[in-house]
Amino acid sequence: MSFTVPSHLESELDEITTHYPVKRSASLMFLHALQEHFGYVSKDAVEWTARKLGLQPINVYELVTFYPMFRQEPLGKTHVKVCRTLSCALQGSGELRERFCSRLGLDPHAHAPQTTPDGKFTVEFVECLASCGTAPVVLVNEELHHKVSSADADAILQKGKAA
Repeated sequence: MSFTVPSHLESELDEITTHYPVKRSASLMFLHALQEHFGYVSKDAVEWTARKLGLQPINVYELVTFYPMFRQEPLGKTHVKVCRTLSCALQGSGELRERFCSRLGLDPHAHAPQTTPDGKFTVEFVECLASCGTAPVVLVNEELHHKVSSADADAILQKGKAA
C-alpha cells in the first residue's frame, strides 16, 4: 500500500490514543486529524486507521459514512456551500445551487457534494450558514457571500475559474 502518514502525525495520533481507555474510542480523533491533513478520508486512510486501532475496516467506515463532516473524496479548489435552510430556501437558494451545478456541468438533483472533473469546484448544499437575515447566503471556501443573486453566482464562478 502506498498510503503513508507522516511520522509527526502518526506520533500525534499515538499520543492521542493514550488518552482513551479503549483504542477504538480514538477513532473520531484519528479521522478528523487524517482529514485535516489529507483533505478527505480515503479508503487507505480508513484501512490504516483500522489497523492502527486494532479494528475491522467496517468499524471505521461506519463512522465515515454516518457523520456528514467526513469527506470520502477530495474537495475542489473552490468549495461552494449553498445554504438550504428555510430563510435561504425562501430567497432562492435552491435555484442558486441549480445555477452553480448547471454552469459547472454537475447534476443539480444530486444530494451529495459534487466536484468537477478538473477538481476546480465542489458544490454542496449545507444546513444553516448563520446569516438568515441576509439570505440567500453562499460560503465560498471561507468567504461568506450575502444576498447572492444569479449575477453574483456567475461572478463567484468566474473568480474560481481564474484562480
